[in-house]
Amino acid sequence: MCPRTKEQNELIRMQRREQILDAAAHAYFRTGGSFDIRDVAREAKLGYGTVYHYYPNRHLLIEDVLGSGFERCEQALAEWADLSGGGPENRKLLAYCIALLRLWQSDARAYLVYKMAMEHYAGLPEKDRPPAKRRFMEQLYVPLQSIAQREDDSVDHMLAVLVGCCGLRYYAGNSELDVDRISQLAVQAITKESWNEHGHFKKQA
Repeated sequence: MCPRTKEQNELIRMQRREQILDAAAHAYFRTGGSFDIRDVAREAKLGYGTVYHYYPNRHLLIEDVLGSGFERCEQALAEWADLSGGGPENRKLLAYCIALLRLWQSDARAYLVYKMAMEHYAGLPEKDRPPAKRRFMEQLYVPLQSIAQREDDSVDHMLAVLVGCCGLRYYAGNSELDVDRISQLAVQAITKESWNEHGHFKKQA
């Protein structure tokens, strides 16, 4: 058998790292954030020594989990902005909520960014909370306020609906979520509007 090339080894290293980060995100939900390296190794179906080789402590691990989650959320926001175009603001907001939920359903790291934000990143060491909060506010929250055209706490209410409902997937084991319905409820938290049977907004009395 021929020895692996440097490129092949690097690919394996990157794939293993991604496997560990995904496992860490799921371990966070399974343990309520109190996971350790052994929990991640079990989740990833890898040896403890293998995971420890990449991440000798949980703080480095959660830092990379969040960092990659932020990158994915920021990329999704940029892609959505490029594709959303014109149209009524409520429709754009609804489309963004749908895009967020679909991302979160397939990406535990991306969901963890918003889940921890709703908890003010209390699961992080105290010194790491301000940078995480600042990145969330500048890169994700303020752009969402712009999309919603709101500067009050109604954006918090909308995110609470999305995060809470998506938690059913990670905490209750629901395999599929009613993305459209949840997104409509989330937008309603801001607009005070509901939907008719044709999927159009109607003003509440």
